[in-house]
Amino acid sequence: MRNEMERVKIQNVSDRAVLAAADLNQPGIPSEVVQDYFEKSGLGDRANSVNVSEGLNFRTVSVNADAETPTNFMNLLGIDSLPLRSFAEAEERVNNVEISLVLDISGSMAWDNRIANMQDAAKEFVSTVLRPETQDLVSISLVPYSGHVSAGPNLMSKFNVDYSHPYSHCLEFDDEDFSSATLDRGKTYDQVQHFYWNFDGYSNDTTDPSCPDGANEDIQVLSQDITSLHNQIDALVPTGSTSIFAGMKWAAGLLDPDFQNITTSLVQDNEVDPIFAARPAAYEDEETLKTVVLMTDGEHDYSYRIASRYYANASHASHWNRYNLNWYLANYVHSYYRSSFRYAKYSPSLGNSLLYNICDAAKEKNIVIWSIGFEVTDNGADVMKRCASSPSHFFRVEGVEITSAFKAIARQINQLRLTQ
Repeated sequence: MRNEMERVKIQNVSDRAVLAAADLNQPGIPSEVVQDYFEKSGLGDRANSVNVSEGLNFRTVSVNADAETPTNFMNLLGIDSLPLRSFAEAEERVNNVEISLVLDISGSMAWDNRIANMQDAAKEFVSTVLRPETQDLVSISLVPYSGHVSAGPNLMSKFNVDYSHPYSHCLEFDDEDFSSATLDRGKTYDQVQHFYWNFDGYSNDTTDPSCPDGANEDIQVLSQDITSLHNQIDALVPTGSTSIFAGMKWAAGLLDPDFQNITTSLVQDNEVDPIFAARPAAYEDEETLKTVVLMTDGEHDYSYRIASRYYANASHASHWNRYNLNWYLANYVHSYYRSSFRYAKYSPSLGNSLLYNICDAAKEKNIVIWSIGFEVTDNGADVMKRCASSPSHFFRVEGVEITSAFKAIARQINQLRLTQ
């Protein structure tokens, strides 16, 4: 019993020591870190050998702690001591990692300092997963979303699109598109209408477009440029409604191997680092982790469209680029006819259903989904938990707690683990 108690004590110290030493963020010399753990535990002479193996993206640390326990009575039988055998090994390894970081920029993010808290947390996440030792191994695709996701003019040009205006760059997805992680390059997409939808009706306010129309709201594809990612996150401005399913659809599509054809074109356009030309990797690639970090501060909202007869040509599109829809209706259209001008394409319940579909499609491809409900209602929390890979992949946070959630996810992605 005394021998076993001593063995367990040494094993526990060994485990803690190698975990600390294998951490790629550990500033100390790994062998000295292990030795320090043993000395602080009063076992300084027990660490017989420490082995360290490390490279650009990994560190493995092991320790042998062999000793003997002298016997008090068993020596009468010729057994003077009992052996202690302890071995521990830990490894932190960053293999190829593809991340879709999906950030809610809907209008409600302007409340209670939410956008600033989210920006601080998202930037710290970027800095945590993009480190010198992960150079050329980790890529982040930044996907801001509100009522829609702006692909930006160049990325949108890689798809077959039936263009109806030049003012913004969002693809109109069909409901069945959310049953697959792939962004179908074979179909022809409609372009989301461009109009300003503010409901107050008291001013010709053109700050809330149906599709985000600023360059800072465009998707940034497969980046490892910390400065560029930080700058875009800092420049995000809350606007519009909430369509979580749209953000998740793009997030999954940017991880789907079929997108690699578009990556090749973006490399040629100098919009993606050539080192990532072969991304997204095949789903079967065991050396690549594909993960989505999806956050929202709300729930799905209604998403409206203008009736086709009032958005039938370039002149109509130009008109709605000059006038806020609801202000125009309140000032120029009789109340009897106003309802005929617009209709709800998506309801909250349909939005939830489409989100579940795309989350399930992504999880079937072994894409790991982390979700963050930021100051959400109980219903909003339930929706986000349902999307996550497991209940433990969901975080419900308030205020500055969002930074802790992003930190926890970043640590998991870095994959520190005890191997033996």
